[in-house]
Amino acid sequence: MSAATATAMPSGVGLGFGRLVRSEWIKFRSIRSTWWCYAIIVALTIGLGAMIGAAAPVMGLPEGAEVTQEIANRQIVLLSTSSVGFTVLVAAVLGVLIITGEYGTGQVRSTFTADPGRTGAILAKAVVLAVATFVVSAVSTWIGVALVAFFQADKGVNADLADPAVVMPVLGSSVYVTGIALLAFGIGLLVRSSAGGIAIALGVLLVVPIVLQLVAGLVDQQWLLDVSRFLPDQAGSQLYTYERSAAQPAPEGVVLDGWAGGGVLAAWVVAIGVVALAAVKKRDV
Repeated sequence: MSAATATAMPSGVGLGFGRLVRSEWIKFRSIRSTWWCYAIIVALTIGLGAMIGAAAPVMGLPEGAEVTQEIANRQIVLLSTSSVGFTVLVAAVLGVLIITGEYGTGQVRSTFTADPGRTGAILAKAVVLAVATFVVSAVSTWIGVALVAFFQADKGVNADLADPAVVMPVLGSSVYVTGIALLAFGIGLLVRSSAGGIAIALGVLLVVPIVLQLVAGLVDQQWLLDVSRFLPDQAGSQLYTYERSAAQPAPEGVVLDGWAGGGVLAAWVVAIGVVALAAVKKRDV
């Protein structure tokens, strides 16, 4: 250890996990891309919710039929989470940039000097990213829910916002966005390149599912569709999917519910994270 480092970290002063989290929080909120990405997430979530809530008709309602509680609840969930397909891409970009930015500037050397074991610093950065992303997503989503409910009330759609059938998928959408941000964080940590990390993350979210579905349609193989449902995007999207009613026919092949889909997404996050952390501990910065 150099003399400068020894002076900065006097004997007897431990750098515990709490200190690492505070340090990562200071760095996290001082980065311009953090504010831009979260501003886009908030704008998309609230703006799209308000616009679609004001314009969308009641879906799935036979002509002349009354809007039941289930139809109202389903309508609010579908409209309130309509922006998730866009905000999750922004969260993925942020997840990559948060770690690759340090490699690009060389600041990661200081981070790993403060925590030679490296595990604590990486976990602290992941915790800060997860908590901040979930809070921003959840708050903006519930504001969007309130706006959607307000506009849809004029159309006779009066959802029960306290119903678990509404609460769970709305919260699930924020869990999904957070999970994808962490997955992208692991990818960025593994490749250490902003361009490469973003390309891989967006490829996993956008390109791979489309390719599998196209190939499955061309060769008429159900098992390929089943495989696609275990991809992070397809599995995680079950977290904010409104529960299928008994009257609706079940889709063919493997069917994941919200809990199973969330478990698959969590498995992806943990697997990529473990591989990336093992790589970080073995290679030079």
